[in-house]
Amino acid sequence: MIVMGRGNHAGHFSATPAATMRLATPPGLADHPVRGQEMNPYMDGDTIMERVLIIDDHPLVRDGLRSVIAISFDNCEILEAASLEEAMSVLEKQDNFDLILLDLNIPDVRRLDGLRLLRARFPILPVVMVSGAFDRTVVQEALAAGAAGFIPKSLKRSGIVEALHRIVAGEIYLPESMGDATGPSPEEDDIVRRIDSLTPQQRTVLVHLVRGRLNKQIAHDLGVSMTTIKAHVSAILQKLGVFSRTQAVIKANQVHFRADEPN
Repeated sequence: MIVMGRGNHAGHFSATPAATMRLATPPGLADHPVRGQEMNPYMDGDTIMERVLIIDDHPLVRDGLRSVIAISFDNCEILEAASLEEAMSVLEKQDNFDLILLDLNIPDVRRLDGLRLLRARFPILPVVMVSGAFDRTVVQEALAAGAAGFIPKSLKRSGIVEALHRIVAGEIYLPESMGDATGPSPEEDDIVRRIDSLTPQQRTVLVHLVRGRLNKQIAHDLGVSMTTIKAHVSAILQKLGVFSRTQAVIKANQVHFRADEPN
């Protein structure tokens, strides 16, 4: 059993037969336990994965993932790409993969743009994000963009094997420690409660703030005085617990506030 690695940094495309794959534990890739997963229940070979593409620019990480897959799936053909450009070249020639493992921080694309591109071009291929980042917002964004799962590098290797088997079986995988990543965080719940405390007029003004409108423009659009708008803005800042318009907009965008938008 081998540890998976962080998704990032390195080299070239290769397709190596599984029989020649060596075991490797990349530096910095922790073998942390996952609750209740000391023994891997998926090592019986019932789940089949015949071809997988690893997209990561770090060769040690690719080695780690390759080793996990080689040990866990019999006769699985494992291909690698060090960039999204290389991966797209491979997929244009042959797209009959059971799974794609994609690093969140591939250097030739920005964050989840690689995932979105793969989902748009090859919608039937499951794409799993692999990353050292353990941020709830990133996980939510990845799922919203169509990821089949999110595997953090801190998972114990048996947890990685379990994740791969579940994903190949058709599940969307999230480690237990992430909890319900599809639901709002406590911070987001607090923001929603604060926004709900705004009056209808204040909510309308907040919509204009999110749109980047100045006080003078908002006053003109709503047919009220500048003094009235300033009073609404002050009340909004106080209720949201922030000190500037910019902070208020950030809070609103964090929960995708678009309610009561004026025409």
